[in-house]
Amino acid sequence: MGNYVADFVCFEKHLIVEVDGGHHAVETRRDEKRDAWFRKEGFQVLRFWNYEVLTNREGVVQVILERCKEPSPYPLPEGEGKKKGEEAVLSPARWGRA
Repeated sequence: MGNYVADFVCFEKHLIVEVDGGHHAVETRRDEKRDAWFRKEGFQVLRFWNYEVLTNREGVVQVILERCKEPSPYPLPEGEGKKKGEEAVLSPARWGRA
């Protein structure tokens, strides 16, 4: 998305889930810049440490599910997104890829 890579994206809920390794503890400035760009594009970013995912998978899933229950603050543009039973897809041009 843009110049960035996200670990997991749900376009329908405008949600990005990042699973961070130890190097993110020292690259906070870079992560803050990425997160700011994602927020500017209308996404909420949830971050979890690798250790947290490995040792508390149920807790991590619960946080993600709770966020997904909330209504999306930004509906998908007309004609984009998912139809019933299909995976959500946005046009590549919307995210800077033609």
